[in-house]
Amino acid sequence: MEQFLIKEVISKLAAFDVEHVQGKVFFTTSANVKKLQGLKSAERLFLLLKKEPPMNVPWNTGKAKHVIQKKIIGDDRVWMDTLSTWQILQRDLNDNSSYKSKTKNSQKRKWEEADKKEHNKKMNLDGGLVGSPSQVDLERIPDHQESIELDSGICGDDGKSSVCEKVSQEDVSLNHKELSALFRVSCRCSGSIAKRFNAQELGQIIGTAITEQLGWKAELRDPDVEVNVHLSDAHCVLGIPVFRLPLAHRTYIKTTGLRSTIAWAMVSLADIKAGTTLLDPMCGVGTILLEAAEDWQGAFFLGFDINESQLKEAYNNVQFANLTENIDLIRASVMEIPFPSASVDAIVCDIPFGRKFNSETDMRTMLPDILKEMERVLCVGGNLVLLLSPQLSVHLKKYFNKECKAANNAISSSEHTEDAGTSSQDTNGKMVPFTREATLKENCNSLSKHFASLVPNGTYRVSLGATDALIHRYKKVSI
Repeated sequence: MEQFLIKEVISKLAAFDVEHVQGKVFFTTSANVKKLQGLKSAERLFLLLKKEPPMNVPWNTGKAKHVIQKKIIGDDRVWMDTLSTWQILQRDLNDNSSYKSKTKNSQKRKWEEADKKEHNKKMNLDGGLVGSPSQVDLERIPDHQESIELDSGICGDDGKSSVCEKVSQEDVSLNHKELSALFRVSCRCSGSIAKRFNAQELGQIIGTAITEQLGWKAELRDPDVEVNVHLSDAHCVLGIPVFRLPLAHRTYIKTTGLRSTIAWAMVSLADIKAGTTLLDPMCGVGTILLEAAEDWQGAFFLGFDINESQLKEAYNNVQFANLTENIDLIRASVMEIPFPSASVDAIVCDIPFGRKFNSETDMRTMLPDILKEMERVLCVGGNLVLLLSPQLSVHLKKYFNKECKAANNAISSSEHTEDAGTSSQDTNGKMVPFTREATLKENCNSLSKHFASLVPNGTYRVSLGATDALIHRYKKVSI
């Protein structure tokens, strides 16, 4: 997912000094908090405290604790500057929340007045929804317990960052002695240091150092600040979450299906423009359609599913997100898409696989026919984006194997060479050479004729938590 986030922070936040390691992207930006909230391919966003090489910890336990504390804390001014910036971000975030709350309450009153007038006109007792379908309870919910697949950090020189346009020199130069926070430490560790200390022990060591050297007070239940620490053989990274809820928590999605960050990444590969018609022929609860409609205005989105209960959940999601004018849902089979040939500009689809999806049919057998039907309705120049299991990915690549083209070229110069003891009769009874290369050519021709108009245009490995998956992208180049 790193490649998607790198592209997004550069385009949306005008980010610079962009770096990445596995599972993390570091960048510097002057974007305001509203733009930061708009990131779609990141699981969580952190204000960077430290990014350093891995620690060499002595074998002596007492010395090891001292080294860890000294390495983690370092210059306390970095911590105070970062806390100052974090507090300014929270102030701006609260200001935005207050404005949104006032706007929503005002809009709600208007809807209620309109509903009362309509009720008085009709003089009936039918109930209806009052208020915006997109209004959501923003009370705090527990963070995801699964491991973070993609952390995005905001970084700058010495861990400092200018992440908000309203951050002034006066704000940053607050008296450090007056700065304090209720905190807790969340620690992840792997590699050699994990053999010496577990995450809980490291959290206690680091928490003690923060209390003693910075004067912050530990608060495990309801802290102001959570210090996230990730120690491994590759790096030592510390950060403070910018938002209480993960960015991957979408307020406009009622029932979750596919991980929202993955859905957005898939849609970003479809090259959506104004007037684009995008189809998800196996839409499930509609996550892909919702991510597309939320971020790409002026396009039209269609969702099919043969499962009636899934389609009902998708319809509830679309209503909840107030996107009924942008998304249409139809009960139909992906094997028989009720559209004429070359009628949609893009197709994005999560192909069901694994126990989680409870697919009753062998998807390996169905996949060629599914892809053929998608190829039929896709316009020339359109993009096809699929999410596949590693097994289905390998299976599908057989149909686009570049070695087949190379084999065909190589065979053309040697296909008439006789090989002793390897010949067979054709339909006319004539003896013809039967070589290994000829067999390969026959198999390749059989596979490649299935999807002659589709050209592979990228493969991306992503994590679904318990398992990995691969995003395949194809472009249709001919009728």
